[in-house]
Amino acid sequence: MTKRIVLSSDHAAIDLRQAIAAHITVKGWEAVDIGPTTKESTHYPIHGKAAAEMVAAGDCDLGIIVCGTGQGIMMAANKVAGIRCGVCSDTFSAEMIRAHNNANMLALGARVLGEGLALEVVDAFLEAEFEGGRHATRVDMIED
Repeated sequence: MTKRIVLSSDHAAIDLRQAIAAHITVKGWEAVDIGPTTKESTHYPIHGKAAAEMVAAGDCDLGIIVCGTGQGIMMAANKVAGIRCGVCSDTFSAEMIRAHNNANMLALGARVLGEGLALEVVDAFLEAEFEGGRHATRVDMIED
C-alpha cells in the first residue's frame, strides 16, 4: 500500500513544495498537495495546521511542510494533538527525528535550503524508521 504524504507551504515555499511533491511521487509515495497554488501572501499557521490535522486524523501517514525558515509552520503544526514535527536542515537530523522521536511531520525552510539538499533531507526523513525501545518511552512522555 502506498503511503500518503500531505504537503503544504506558505507563499514563500511553493516552488520547493512542488519539487518535493514531484520527487516523492517518483519514489512511490502519494503526494497530497494542499497548496497554496498562488504566490499571493498567505499565512503559514493556516497551512501548517491544515496539514497537521490531516496527519492527526489518519488521512495521511506523514506530512512535509515548508515556509521561509520552517520554524513558524512547524510551530503551528505542533499545536495539533498527536503531531511531532521538527525543522531539519541536514540529513542526520531528519533521520534522527524519525528514528528517535517518531516524528510524523518534517518542516523545511525554503529560504534556508537549496532544492538539492532539501530533497536529500526529505529522503533521509522518509527512509528512516522508528527504533522504538527506550525511544518509545520518551515519545510517550512527549505525548503525555
